[in-house]
Amino acid sequence: MTNLVYIIDDDQSVREALDEWLTLAGFTVQAWASAEVALKNIDEAFSGAIVSDVKMPGMDGMELLEKIPRSIPLLLITGHGDISMAVSAMKKGAYDFIEKPFQPTRLVDAVKRACTQRKLYLENQHLKQVLEHQQGLESVLIGDSPAIKRLRQQIGELAQLDVDVLIQGDTGTGKELVARCLHDFGKRQKHPFVPINVAAIPEQLIESELFGHVAGAFTGAQKSQPGKFEFANKGTLFLDEIESMPMHFQVKVLRVLQEREVIRLGSHQSVSLNVRVISATKENLQQAAVDGRFRSDLYYRLMVAEIRIPALRERKEDIAPLFAHFLRQAAAKHNKETPEVSSEEWIILETHDWPGNVRELKNLAERYLLGREFQEVPLQEMLSGKIVLPEETGSSLNQRMADYEKAILKAELSRSKGNIFQVMEVLDLPRRTLNQKMQRYGLKREDFLNS
Repeated sequence: MTNLVYIIDDDQSVREALDEWLTLAGFTVQAWASAEVALKNIDEAFSGAIVSDVKMPGMDGMELLEKIPRSIPLLLITGHGDISMAVSAMKKGAYDFIEKPFQPTRLVDAVKRACTQRKLYLENQHLKQVLEHQQGLESVLIGDSPAIKRLRQQIGELAQLDVDVLIQGDTGTGKELVARCLHDFGKRQKHPFVPINVAAIPEQLIESELFGHVAGAFTGAQKSQPGKFEFANKGTLFLDEIESMPMHFQVKVLRVLQEREVIRLGSHQSVSLNVRVISATKENLQQAAVDGRFRSDLYYRLMVAEIRIPALRERKEDIAPLFAHFLRQAAAKHNKETPEVSSEEWIILETHDWPGNVRELKNLAERYLLGREFQEVPLQEMLSGKIVLPEETGSSLNQRMADYEKAILKAELSRSKGNIFQVMEVLDLPRRTLNQKMQRYGLKREDFLNS
């Protein structure tokens, strides 16, 4: 319950007036005559906001501020305030300082913002606890979208099968992470995992790098050296960007995969291999084979089993837990406190197109942390000041505005898991208006219940 408000004031008439205003605004209100009694009912799990008078017998509002957890928003009201008291209250962590007399709308708006802040804090704390207690694949491949659930299930099954695997996914989707999961949760986990980026090897060195060489095989080869296939023996060899492998060398790799033996450069003696080969590509290798840019026989040999990693834009409901996870990682790395992400910033994250996928999101989390700490750079500016929306290019202003509105509604429905009242509260929309907009954009509450 994040619309809960505690009112603390020794004046009964004030308590009754505040109670009436906030109840009419949709809050669940509980009133207390003293801070001492109210404090007994306030702990870290308190889910709302507190409105307290400053001047009261016994414990006053400033003392209460020092005794409650700093994460709980406290709004102080007084008829005796001055500038120095307001500054002192804000320095000690007060959410707001309101002087009497004030308009009811002023208080209601401030309480709404405070409750929204508390809700986001509790959601982040819950998310942190969930991630800390996750085990196995869920602790590595984070998210709860249908796409990531299918991916985890596929990896869990293939990890137990000793077959070669081809991983396909856009740049930044985490192809090496998936390959490591196949190794770490499989039968070869106690043996080496050897990753190599094929595109990073000069063409004239690729045979020596993968197959090894003997002394004197070429100028500068002063001693024998095993290749990556031998290093990975009994374990897993991960060939990233396999599509960049030179055509003339592909037939040699095909022979190694078929015979499970390798011959070092300059030698005539074969070395038997017991290795699992996992390849990765950002291209459609089948189409590359049709176009003559990749050997079809090697493609079919590599693709004993295939895994396709979804792009981040295909699983946007995973953006929030992933960003929270990367933000905590960055905070731990730099020994900083994890900052709170505002509801407006969550919407920006949800509506970005993420061309760089998870890698872009991870890098942004670190930039966000450091930007908040040193430069105060707005999140939208970090994303080049642009929110990419569906079919933006060439569309009218009305269409772009409609796309943006739909994206915001989807983001809030997803984040609140279909809780209509939360969406009404965060977006400040009447129920009828929200229903009309959801109907206009084809958004159904039940589609977000398990998002």
